[in-house]
Amino acid sequence: MARVEKKRKQQAAPKTPLELLMHEHLAALGVRGYSANTIHSRRVHLGFFTEWAYQHGLRDAIEVTRPVLERYQRYLFFYRKKNGEPLTFRSQHTRLVPLRVWFRWMTRQNHILHNPASEIELPRLGRSLPKNIFSAQEVEQIMTLCDVEEPIGLRDRALMEVIYSTGMRRLEIIHLKLFDLALDRGLILVRQGKGNKDRYVPIGERAIAWLQKYIREGRPQLAIEPDDFTVFLTAQGEPFSRCHLSYAVRQRIDAAKLGKTGSCHLFRHTMATLMHENGADIRFIQQMLGHEDLKSTQIYTQVAIRTLQQVHAATHPAALLEPGENPSLKASNADAEALLAALDREAEEDQEEPDE
Repeated sequence: MARVEKKRKQQAAPKTPLELLMHEHLAALGVRGYSANTIHSRRVHLGFFTEWAYQHGLRDAIEVTRPVLERYQRYLFFYRKKNGEPLTFRSQHTRLVPLRVWFRWMTRQNHILHNPASEIELPRLGRSLPKNIFSAQEVEQIMTLCDVEEPIGLRDRALMEVIYSTGMRRLEIIHLKLFDLALDRGLILVRQGKGNKDRYVPIGERAIAWLQKYIREGRPQLAIEPDDFTVFLTAQGEPFSRCHLSYAVRQRIDAAKLGKTGSCHLFRHTMATLMHENGADIRFIQQMLGHEDLKSTQIYTQVAIRTLQQVHAATHPAALLEPGENPSLKASNADAEALLAALDREAEEDQEEPDE
């Protein structure tokens, strides 16, 4: 019900000419091929500004001057969330960047004569390293708590094994289809990942075994007709929403009582960290994660998928099955820091996104 109300609010008629221009800008992004998820994110962050402007009596784009934007920037700095904490500099940065893009678009479209956002200085961003990373032993502790005799427990075990093995993003897991699985070749096709790009990722033997067991024994008990071939299904037989998936994984992590908080992204972060600690070159991890750009410079090197599979098998702590474990039967330091920082930023931005 809340989701329906949210979508109605998003589709409501613009209250001001400024908000109307926001909708035109978002439509233009769609024409240029931006993903629905990116457009949704821009809508949320630009909506913060248009609501603030409305409350301050600003109706037209021409009324927004550089001093007005500086006031908004100060507002973000002093803003306090419901828990009393301020917005991080990363969060402030995330809200201001779409604003600069929007005003640049308005200038190019001749809606305004001058771009008041062109000289706005964005908050400086330091490098942050992850606060919570699992050890390989902690991952095993979480996994073994799933009751794999029940379809939900088996689903969650397979789900976490796949995220841990492949490092796939939350939305990539949600959109995963049965026909994207090439398990006989040890690969998963990630369709239209971030940036609307496809990529193959290796998946380890252990994750394959649990995934096959779930597809054979657990998924048939959850699926309902018409079946759209989504791999991971809720107890109601539907594809997960982002919030629901995060909640399901977070419950499993909390049940292990490790004193660490997080959800899907924590497994993605752990995978990258442990593979690097075990000797994987940072370029291979970049390709696994679907990252093309670190430190805002193009340092990405294309790597053959077969070589990537070999590196994954050699460095991922759960890439191979232990004897008798088959569930069917029962880079430089600077580059590494940049990769972990990119994952941390990705997690922060992901947490800011409300569920669609």
